[in-house]
Amino acid sequence: MTHTRHPERLRTFISAMAELIEDVPRESDLLSRGGQLLRQLVSHDDWLPDEFTVPDPTRYQQFLLHADSRQRFSVVSFVWGPGQKTPIHDHRVWGLIGMLRGAEYSQGFARSADGRLEQEGRPIRLEPGQVETLSPHSNDIHQVSNAFDDQVSISIHVYGANIGAVKRAVYQPDGSEKLFISGYSNAFLPNIWDLSKENQAQ
Repeated sequence: MTHTRHPERLRTFISAMAELIEDVPRESDLLSRGGQLLRQLVSHDDWLPDEFTVPDPTRYQQFLLHADSRQRFSVVSFVWGPGQKTPIHDHRVWGLIGMLRGAEYSQGFARSADGRLEQEGRPIRLEPGQVETLSPHSNDIHQVSNAFDDQVSISIHVYGANIGAVKRAVYQPDGSEKLFISGYSNAFLPNIWDLSKENQAQ
């Protein structure tokens, strides 16, 4: 049995996001209205091409689906192999996370008085069709993980920049940070989440 693909869903979403950003709404309005658009997109799991759903056995995959020509936003599919997770990290731009397949946990962090990072609240579990918002003014530091140890999960992320080219940071629990630029799994750019090679070279 073949399943009908609907790639027009992504095209429609991209056009709607571009129009929304063109209106230059306040960030709160953009996250609210953009979240509604993303919720509509991830409520259907029939549009993402197979080549953007392939996991890697050693680390998560970050596939670029669209980068706005004016660098105003980007759309990325995150493919989580069983049990995979990110370091604690930030974004430094607004973001939207929509769950397409499987489930994931997002654990927020905040700085304590002594500068250390502490977990902020309980982990947020995203199920298919659900959306989480991120803002550099409030909840920008988190750690994301696949909710399953035995299956792949896929989420669709939208950021207020070409996120693969943004200089941002990963964090240690003591609050120290290390700058990185993530790149994309499907481009000739380094994936800096994997710091093992750099650490080995030092």
